[in-house]
Amino acid sequence: QVQLVESGGGLVQAGDSLRLSCAASGLTFNTHALGWFRQSSGKEREFVAAISRGGSTTRYSDSVKGRFTISRDNGKNTAYLQMNSLNPEDTAVYYCAARTSFGVAVTSGGYAYWGQGTQVTVST
Repeated sequence: QVQLVESGGGLVQAGDSLRLSCAASGLTFNTHALGWFRQSSGKEREFVAAISRGGSTTRYSDSVKGRFTISRDNGKNTAYLQMNSLNPEDTAVYYCAARTSFGVAVTSGGYAYWGQGTQVTVST
């Protein structure tokens, strides 16, 4: 059974940083590309960042480019999302997702496995 468990969310102030983690089990981690998505109240789930299975390729949404960094440690079966210069528009539930593919994907339909999400709230 595949499990993706996000952690690291919380309540922070604008300008602060957070690092989210996604711990995976039940799959061969280094054969899966990974993505982070987020969903805020009343909005559709949106792409945030993605990383290829080896970590050599990354993609970011325009809204987080330059502020967020996605990474992975295949030895620990864990992915990370370092979020800097947070602002209230980043408030959302953040989800980790995995796909059985070498390449990254920027649409949610490209991912087979999803975590339960972790809440990030950024106050002014």
